[in-house]
Amino acid sequence: MSDSKVRIETTDFADGFFLVDGAEPSATFVRPRAKVFMEARQSTPLTQMFVPLDPDEPCRQWQAMASLAAPEDPDKWQCERDGEGTVGDRKADIYRIVAASGTSFVGWVDRGRRFPLQIKAADGAVIVVENIRDEPQPAQSFEIPSGLRKFDPRALIDRIRQSDVWVAPPASE
Repeated sequence: MSDSKVRIETTDFADGFFLVDGAEPSATFVRPRAKVFMEARQSTPLTQMFVPLDPDEPCRQWQAMASLAAPEDPDKWQCERDGEGTVGDRKADIYRIVAASGTSFVGWVDRGRRFPLQIKAADGAVIVVENIRDEPQPAQSFEIPSGLRKFDPRALIDRIRQSDVWVAPPASE
C-alpha cells in the first residue's frame, strides 16, 4: 500500500496482480506475462475489501469500491462500527458491512495504517494481512507496466458474435 493505492497479490490469481486506487476509485487486474490488463470490477471481492480507508469514515470508501464493481443502491447498503478488537498486536476498529446485493463481511481497520488488517466473509473465510513492513514502496509497484494492452471482454464477445461460431438466441414470438 502507498497512499491511496494498493497492490494485491494472491495465489488464486498467480498469473497477475490487482492494482486498486481508492482515490479514483479503480481496480485493475494486470497480467504481465500475457502483456494485458483489464478492469477488475467483479474479478474478486478483495478489490472491494482491501482498500485504503479514512479511519473516521471507512464505510464511504468501501461503498465506493462496491459501486465500482456493480451499481449499488445506497439506501440498501449498510456499514456500521461494531466495537474494537485486535489483529496480531494491533488495535483495530471493527465494522460490519452488508451490500445491497446481500453479500456481507466484517472488517478490522487499523487506524494508524488506514487499512483493514483482517476481513471475515459471510461464508466464514478469514483473510488476514500478514508480514507487514512499514516502509516506503517503489511507485512502479502501483503502476501498470509499460507495453501492456488493455483487454476488453466486451470487445471479445462482440467479435465472437460476428463470427460463424455465434448462435443467436431464438426469437421470442
